[in-house]
Amino acid sequence: MEINRESIAKRVAWISVWSNIALTLGKVILGSYGHSDAVFADGIHSAADVFASVIVVLVIKLANKPADEDHPYGHGKAEVIVSGIVGLLLLLVSLYVVYEAVMGIFHPLEAPTLLAMWVALFSFVAKKLLYNYSMKVAKNYNSKAIEAIAFDHKADIVASIAAALGVVLSILGSKLHVVFLLYGDKLASIFVAYLIFNIAKELLSNSFNILMESNIDNELIEEFSSTISSFPEVRRIDRIRAREHGNYILVDIRISIDYFKTIKEGHDLGRNIKDALMKENDHIQEVLIHLNPYYPDSD
Repeated sequence: MEINRESIAKRVAWISVWSNIALTLGKVILGSYGHSDAVFADGIHSAADVFASVIVVLVIKLANKPADEDHPYGHGKAEVIVSGIVGLLLLLVSLYVVYEAVMGIFHPLEAPTLLAMWVALFSFVAKKLLYNYSMKVAKNYNSKAIEAIAFDHKADIVASIAAALGVVLSILGSKLHVVFLLYGDKLASIFVAYLIFNIAKELLSNSFNILMESNIDNELIEEFSSTISSFPEVRRIDRIRAREHGNYILVDIRISIDYFKTIKEGHDLGRNIKDALMKENDHIQEVLIHLNPYYPDSD
């Protein structure tokens, strides 16, 4: 299962690398040739995607290594770190794009060509296909690294539409001699930066929460509690918490059972609860259960 997961993740990452290289060259070269800041900015974003995808390829093998003496909980957080790096990279890209757009406003305005618009539309179609494929794989294999790649593609989808719209507005401004429409391309590039910033913020926030070991979604906690409560021997759930460790979940549980139960009975109950939880959620890798004695008058 792990070998298959690793090979699938590498395939997605390499597809992203080569497609982004092609799109980067196309948007940067043709965006410059077509006098479009928005398309050029979208190309810079694709260049950042290339770098992000290469990082993912390099870290996937490490993230899928089994637990060892130095890393008893596994290496899953390597993917989370990569997700954070991608987020930081996109944040820097967004700031760069805004800077270039603002500086461009103070220079003589020149309407882009239709070539720039067609490049942006082609990028939209390509990125839509890549996003759908990457997100499907990320969900199937619960990969934070592949999810980060998918978010990159998602940012490019809307960015390409915005770039195309900016080009069209600028061309109309030139044809109709409407000066404020000439700023369409510049404004579109700023909007692209805003989209990139939002994706960066989401990636950084998710990575920070996982690295700080925040509790998982309450709905999942409720599902776990329901499974535990289905065992009649469990008199009370004293505490339950779980945290993501990259592509898998670690669960800690404290439950109370009748004080007269034997160690073997408690052990067997704990094993059955663990098996039930892991059967219902294949993202759970470890369940630690602590047993407390329950006395009838303790409630």
